[in-house]
Amino acid sequence: MADILINLYPWVKSLHVISVISWMAGLLYLPRLYVHHVESVDGSGAAHSLFQTMEDKLLRVIMNPAMIATWLFGGLMVFTPGIIDWSFVWPWVKAVAVLVMSWFHMWLSKKRREIAAGTCQTTGKQFRLMNEVPTVAMIVIVIMVIARPF
Repeated sequence: MADILINLYPWVKSLHVISVISWMAGLLYLPRLYVHHVESVDGSGAAHSLFQTMEDKLLRVIMNPAMIATWLFGGLMVFTPGIIDWSFVWPWVKAVAVLVMSWFHMWLSKKRREIAAGTCQTTGKQFRLMNEVPTVAMIVIVIMVIARPF
């Protein structure tokens, strides 16, 4: 099994990066859709339906599969012998940042359900602030993986 993972590593890493890019695109865009939805649209009508459709498809068709693929390919890299030395701090910091991004994904999913039900109390300003979560997590992840400062 180890030989297979080592031989497939460049492909797994490539698919991981593609998945992360797709996931990040959604994590950065969906909160912006929410900002416009809660600030510009009342709870009914064509615009409300259009926003709901866009939000739902972005989450279900792009973000959910991208997150699953990110975790799958990331997990394969973790189990590839010789790739990660867990005695360093950087992989642990990266892991925490990935968990934060996953939590944020679930938070966005919850907010989509609240918006659809008309029960969302989150303001546009709060969505704007929360939109910084994946950016900060991404910066931490990239620095940990590329610079490996710890």
